[in-house]
Amino acid sequence: MGIINFQGKRTNQPEKKHEPILVSDHMSKNLITFKEDQSIEDVIDTLIKNKISGGPVVNEKNELIGIISEGDCMKQISESRYYNLPIDKNNTVGKAMIKQVETIDGNMNIFDAANKFLNSKRRRFPIVENGKLVGLISQKDVLKAAMQLKGNTWK
Repeated sequence: MGIINFQGKRTNQPEKKHEPILVSDHMSKNLITFKEDQSIEDVIDTLIKNKISGGPVVNEKNELIGIISEGDCMKQISESRYYNLPIDKNNTVGKAMIKQVETIDGNMNIFDAANKFLNSKRRRFPIVENGKLVGLISQKDVLKAAMQLKGNTWK
């Protein structure tokens, strides 16, 4: 007696299309931004109150001109404490911020963004469209996006 196949007739099922998971779908849009003329003390207060580690610096046209981080603020504190002085009121964001800011495209796949984070050692990337700041993606945003997949393919 031969082997009987009980699976029945097989039909070709259409392949499911997987849409890419884009940075713009997971970026933060309600941003805390800083101005070039703000004091470092003001930035430190904002970082602590909002439990964030840094943020973009924009001009009056909402154009990205820099980024300020906890590390930049720590440098200012360290320098003033070294000379046993209070934080200089003239130390502004414009003097402490990083001006050469790497940005990321909002249409980039979230996993390509993860790779960019790993290669650059950055904690956040601003997203700019038409010269204007439109969002910010952090390492945590990428992790949240990955956790939402739950069983989807990783393409």
